[in-house]
Amino acid sequence: MTTWVDSTHELVAGIGPGTRIGVSGFHFTRTPVAAIQALGPDAVDLHYVAWGGGLPLELLLAQGRVSRATLCFSSLDALGPAPRFRRAVEDGTLELDEWTALGMIAGLRAAGENMPLGTLQEPAGSTLTAGFSVPQPNPFDAGAGTVPMVAVPALHLDVLLLHAQRADDDGNVEIQGARGLDMSMVFAARRVLVTVEERVPTGSLGASRAFVLPRTFVEAVTLAPGGAYPTSCLPHYPADYRALSSLDVDTWASPDGVAEPDRLAQLGRWGRAPARLVVRELQAAAGPDPAPDAAPDPASDAGPDLGPWTVDELMVTTIAATIGPGAVCSVGSASPLPTAAYLLAKHLRAPDLLVMSHNGGLVDLPVRPLSLLAAELIDTQLAAAHTGGDETYHWYYQRGLVTHEVVGSAQVDATGATNNLLVRKSDGTPVRLPGQGGMADVANLHANFMIYLPRQGLRNTPVRVERVSAARTWRDPEQRRRYGLQPGRTLVVTDLGVFEAGPDGDLLLVSVHPGVAVADVAERTGFAVREHPDLTETTPPTDAELHALRHVVDPLGVRRLDMVAAAGRRALVLSILDREERILDSLENA
Repeated sequence: MTTWVDSTHELVAGIGPGTRIGVSGFHFTRTPVAAIQALGPDAVDLHYVAWGGGLPLELLLAQGRVSRATLCFSSLDALGPAPRFRRAVEDGTLELDEWTALGMIAGLRAAGENMPLGTLQEPAGSTLTAGFSVPQPNPFDAGAGTVPMVAVPALHLDVLLLHAQRADDDGNVEIQGARGLDMSMVFAARRVLVTVEERVPTGSLGASRAFVLPRTFVEAVTLAPGGAYPTSCLPHYPADYRALSSLDVDTWASPDGVAEPDRLAQLGRWGRAPARLVVRELQAAAGPDPAPDAAPDPASDAGPDLGPWTVDELMVTTIAATIGPGAVCSVGSASPLPTAAYLLAKHLRAPDLLVMSHNGGLVDLPVRPLSLLAAELIDTQLAAAHTGGDETYHWYYQRGLVTHEVVGSAQVDATGATNNLLVRKSDGTPVRLPGQGGMADVANLHANFMIYLPRQGLRNTPVRVERVSAARTWRDPEQRRRYGLQPGRTLVVTDLGVFEAGPDGDLLLVSVHPGVAVADVAERTGFAVREHPDLTETTPPTDAELHALRHVVDPLGVRRLDMVAAAGRRALVLSILDREERILDSLENA
């Protein structure tokens, strides 16, 4: 039977040295912050296991509790790198095991099914493969049509710290919204310890589209309102990006780092705002056109000319032009510019385009404006389905149904191989990067492998990357069809032009942006630039595209987070939040 305990401290009191510990949620969604803060003095030398590191790992590192981590990446999403993770890996105080996302899902699933190993499609081309997997021949079919596979060991957890919306008196737990890898982790864990926002009578669970975890799998649960703050737990509160943007993890490393009641109440009111009304008001907040009195463009149905386009808008429309009807687009981590492209394509030319956000957990979104504070509440209310990232990996990724998940990379070389793992300073000192997340899987599973570089330069375009996060290896269309995958392209879209992999796999320059010469591209490219025989100029945005982008898809300019350097990111985040909070306050007072 599940036990209700009186406090978060009591819930986690038994976690001792060397525990292999996992956490619920992802990025800034349902992180078990209260449980992490309440860990006792014996919770040291922990082995952290989760899809992402991010805020929970930063908090644990600040407390000196973690000596080893098994993960796929660690960043603070749109807010930038995770500094303690980087320092701990670079100075050797954190032992790191890196897996691909699909590999981790397979390992957790094997543990949950009481099996010694799991199998998956090979993340071909990535140097990570040898680190966590071994080749797995198909004993039933050794023919040419067999997709290459690898096996991974079962990935067990000693403890999973889970934060959820509600639990009933019997200890059944209800999880609403996107679930990350929670379901895979729950069943891989020997002990599941849960904090919840609400305790309700038995028989009260079963909210629309929620998942109810039976008490069989829950060891103990306690009431902890605000227990995920400053991350989200909708509909109780969205993530507090204002607090997150100025977060000092040392302050939050003690149980005193809690939300102010007034702020949590304010967030709670915002989290319950009607999504369609929020969408309408965000779009109405678009600024005036740069040149409202300009002469009409006869080729446009958008009205008067909207003034000059910016390079970020050109990159958005260039990516959107590759997306057609019937596409399936997955929103990756920290990728506002590609997200704008997906929604623009859906709005203008592909109404049946299926978009998945929050790492695959919210499926089939309507067109809505990009946002920091309100994006999750909009998608949670309006998505057709609530799932986990593990589920959509099985349903969409492995079946080859995803056409686009445009990814950013610290480096891209002449072969289109990417590196988000490690680079070196001019003196050879290694610099740890966030990691590849799921790039190694999607490079081959998705129809198109697309990378974007907002600021192309010599350092992020070397002749060869030192380590390969991901690379398109299965290129031949017939080979891909045999493997049950869609044929597609390898494209790199930068602020200077567009590259595409040629027949030999090497990148060719296929277009240069207006005002950019080939010599300009060559000057800012670390590898020798090879021109495509049909090199063209990139088509600039039309007025219709600019109007839709500025007024419907991204009136707040969230896409610009991809274009600013780290030093300017916080100022831009706060500027966006100022506008969003005023809009949500106006709804509250209406």
